[in-house]
Amino acid sequence: MKRIILKITKWAVLVCLAIFIVKGCISTTLDVPYIKPRTTTQYWNLPTGSKIAYTHIAGKGVKKPYPIIYLHGGPGGYVYTKNIETLGKLSESGYDVYLYDQVGCGLSERLEKVKEYTALRHIKDLEEIIKLLGTEKVILVGQSWGGALAALYSADNLNKIDRIVFTCPGAIKPANEALEKIKAPDSLNLKEPYNANSKVLPIVLNPRYVSIGIWARFFGTKLATDKEADGFLTSMANVFTKGLVCDPANVLKEEGGAGSYCNLNTSVSYGSLKDPRIKLKNNKIPVLVMKGQYDNIDWGYTKEYLDLFSNSKFKLIPNAGHQIFAEQPELYIKTIKDFLTQ
Repeated sequence: MKRIILKITKWAVLVCLAIFIVKGCISTTLDVPYIKPRTTTQYWNLPTGSKIAYTHIAGKGVKKPYPIIYLHGGPGGYVYTKNIETLGKLSESGYDVYLYDQVGCGLSERLEKVKEYTALRHIKDLEEIIKLLGTEKVILVGQSWGGALAALYSADNLNKIDRIVFTCPGAIKPANEALEKIKAPDSLNLKEPYNANSKVLPIVLNPRYVSIGIWARFFGTKLATDKEADGFLTSMANVFTKGLVCDPANVLKEEGGAGSYCNLNTSVSYGSLKDPRIKLKNNKIPVLVMKGQYDNIDWGYTKEYLDLFSNSKFKLIPNAGHQIFAEQPELYIKTIKDFLTQ
């Protein structure tokens, strides 16, 4: 009897595996939005080979000497219209404000070779953008992964940085996972955000998406078109972004700018990076670190920014999650303005 059960189980597993493989090879049409160019959208063709979409809000009145560059989260995220509307207000103080979609994301061009999506590529793109602007120094505003990107760029370009604003920054790469064990001071009264993992799991385990990830990770090729792959990440974003705010009612509507292949391969490139901490040690860059009370980033990773950048200030934003700009836009922009005028 046991042999019969084992045989049936074996065949059942093989059948399920065969069905999974077949489903993984069938393209899918997803009912999600796909981002469209805005009237403000412009493009840079960089020496790296990246075609980058950006929005420039010119400074008004007396121009400040250094422009502000916004680095969005992800990897695989993009510039929301809300980012443009909110950070664009800094132009009223004379700042030129630039917001760009990283290569493979948003309105920027997708790369043919998946393996070219690396953290180093994003650093090189940022270096070329700053050269193109022809400015002596810049002010960086890094959100989530964008904060880690700002730290990576700064390590080799300390003389090019005037100030940095880190908003709910992700772990400095390569990440020191031991920092996850550091508990936040009770005085901060940090709260756990909504956990959307169980809701995202069915999409993550979709046979087609699993197959797309395997082909991208192990073979460096695209099993699906960029549009289809991006659609899966947008589907996930429709769910997990509810955990990026204090109140799910405040979640931003997805605009369809997710960059799936950028997300899949950039994340696995962190291990090959040189540790930026050595070069950043003892730097004097003025830094502001903002954190939402319901931010989903472990406190230890936030604290590392405060420790590494000795000339830093910390601001906790109450009743806000990982996307402070979505829930507390007025306090978000006021905090940044106050820091820039100090």
